[in-house]
Amino acid sequence: MNKTEEEWRKTLTPQQYQVLREKGTERPFTGEYNLHFEKGSYTCAGCGTKLFESTDKFRSDCGWPSFDNAIEGSITYKEDRTHGMVRTEILCSNCGGHLGHVFNDGPTNTGLRYCVNSLSLDFDSNATQKDSTENTPPKN
Repeated sequence: MNKTEEEWRKTLTPQQYQVLREKGTERPFTGEYNLHFEKGSYTCAGCGTKLFESTDKFRSDCGWPSFDNAIEGSITYKEDRTHGMVRTEILCSNCGGHLGHVFNDGPTNTGLRYCVNSLSLDFDSNATQKDSTENTPPKN
């Protein structure tokens, strides 16, 4: 997806532009989707690409929406050495928009925590969900 920065500025809010195009981070516990747990799919706010299913979302109490799995092929991973840390940045594979970071400290059986800015997401309650039973802990 090739848009000029001017085109991005026209289609995104200033806050979305700062996160998606300038790799910003929204303040913790302020995002619309932090404590959002309806059924559906989370899409990229920049281009509409399906990124995460609600069945893969969990409450992490870190202040940002957290998922333990992403839709295959929807995410690009990039080493991020900013702010004196070594992290893995996650980007939308379609438009290159900054979503957040993925960490290996997730509490579910995948061991992953995709920590995502709400400003980089939209939500579609009508989207068809995949069967994600492989990502849920076994019942005792």
